[in-house]
Amino acid sequence: MATIAQFSEMDIRVGRIIEVEDHPTARKPMYKLSVDFGAEVGRRTIIAGIKDYYNGEELIGKKVIAIVNLEPKSIAGIISEAMLLAAEDESAVSLLTTDKEIKEGGKIR
Repeated sequence: MATIAQFSEMDIRVGRIIEVEDHPTARKPMYKLSVDFGAEVGRRTIIAGIKDYYNGEELIGKKVIAIVNLEPKSIAGIISEAMLLAAEDESAVSLLTTDKEIKEGGKIR
């Protein structure tokens, strides 16, 4: 089990997707996203395997929740600098978001 201390080490923030591109070299359908996390964190590139569940146009402007202090990881040759959070079951994937308007960079506690 994770402890409260371990959970508190994660920097989880609200971001707004500002650009969406198809990942050019991924074996699976993936997007290369540019997400704005506000002045403190800035803009990050995120590689996300959500192409089967979302079209690019509906993602532009969408507020999302992501972990922004993970070690960057190369995914099919592009560095991913954060991880989107989503709920899933056998039939769907749903990106996590807020139910009220929260500015980019807002912290999740």
